[in-house]
Amino acid sequence: MEFNLEQGLVGRAAVTVTDDKTAVAYGSGGIEVFATPAMIGLMENAALTAVDAHLPEGWSTVGTRLDVRHMAATPMGMRAYAEAKLVETKGKRLIFEVVAYDDDERIGEGIHERFIVNKESFMKKTEEKKRETNLTPKFSLSHFSVGNEPLKSLHCLRLGLYHN
Repeated sequence: MEFNLEQGLVGRAAVTVTDDKTAVAYGSGGIEVFATPAMIGLMENAALTAVDAHLPEGWSTVGTRLDVRHMAATPMGMRAYAEAKLVETKGKRLIFEVVAYDDDERIGEGIHERFIVNKESFMKKTEEKKRETNLTPKFSLSHFSVGNEPLKSLHCLRLGLYHN
């Protein structure tokens, strides 16, 4: 199937920074400012907005890659905005330039990749994965460690630990 999405399509999204969108709430930091994961989600939403309305019924996009800088803090109560511009297409692969601002300045920028997927077949694969994993999980906390010390709880995963 051909999708014919034109380069230059733009999507936008905005939120007010509330306590559920802070680094503390996300577990990504200890300061009550707009969380990097929340900013990234806003950028992804802008990219989704740019193209999903142009896709046929039953098709959507999923985020697959991000290279983003979070350059400035945004306090609670301030608005944050994101804009995504489609700059490249290769079949089902879409590349966006993404930027984020608050009411005062640019707070983030980067590149975001999405892929066009058929919703039904995508969800079928995820359900198969769920059924298979429920029978024989492949990973558990024992697969993650800091140095030679195994993790003791899921909370440790918030600390930026790596898979061995």
